[in-house]
Amino acid sequence: IEDVLCGYGLPEGRSRSRRRYAACRQRPLQYLASDRGGSKRAPQCPHTVSLRAKRRRSRRRRARASDPPPRRTRENPRWGHMRVLGELRKLGFRVSLQTVRRYRKDVPRDPRQSWRTFLSNHRPQIWASDFFTVQTLWFQTLYVFFFIAHDRRTVMHVNVTDHPTAEWVWRQLINATPWGTGPRHLVRDRDRSYGGDFVARARRVGIKTVLTPIATPQANAIAERLVGTLRRECLDHIIVVNERHLSHVLREFVRHYNQARPRQALELQVPDEQPRPSPAPSSRIVSRPVLAGLTHEYGREAA
Repeated sequence: IEDVLCGYGLPEGRSRSRRRYAACRQRPLQYLASDRGGSKRAPQCPHTVSLRAKRRRSRRRRARASDPPPRRTRENPRWGHMRVLGELRKLGFRVSLQTVRRYRKDVPRDPRQSWRTFLSNHRPQIWASDFFTVQTLWFQTLYVFFFIAHDRRTVMHVNVTDHPTAEWVWRQLINATPWGTGPRHLVRDRDRSYGGDFVARARRVGIKTVLTPIATPQANAIAERLVGTLRRECLDHIIVVNERHLSHVLREFVRHYNQARPRQALELQVPDEQPRPSPAPSSRIVSRPVLAGLTHEYGREAA
């Protein structure tokens, strides 16, 4: 019996377990016959108890993981933790990022003024522009041109063409700045589509053009990030038929991007967020599909 009860070394554990094992080692038969023996079973090793507790916790975690994912996760599987947190805060739920991660666990100097300091100091007066291409169903290359503001990350203007020229690009700048509401600085690359006289013409209307270094897309990071967002969340999931179709898709997504999509750079706020009357906390949450359900917008139903 001693070999069965105490054939292994005394494990490290609490003092109560140690005293219990010591008593069992000294008088094993008396211990089994005493009231402390209870059901006349050998005391369990603390390591065995710990292993059983771990197994119970593992079963509970597997049970939680098998539960159906929340509604916003099911409808938008490509959303990350920060995006879900922004939607929840927009709906009035004050939760932390750790809470979102727990419930979505199984779903994925130079002392001189730097370029970042310049962008930070002049952010309200800076726009950025850029081109990117989209292939259609018939292997036609379309060019998308846009302006985005640095302060609120609002897309100010977007248009599509199959043959960008200097005159067409200048017309886009005029259309994006009605009534003299243009920026003070325009950050762009050295694409030849702007034309040789773009800098001088922009200076005459009060816009100073800031050219980024050659082959340095990180100098125009905000515009490049918008291109990545448009591709990941929209264009990579749609087969574009022609120029008219692409224009419609971009207009719809840009409206969603400006008015309903929380932005990490804005502390999970919406760029064009307008003051609205506070709905009742008990009002029903409604979902609005964007681009036939490619993504969704959420809000509380008006009373």
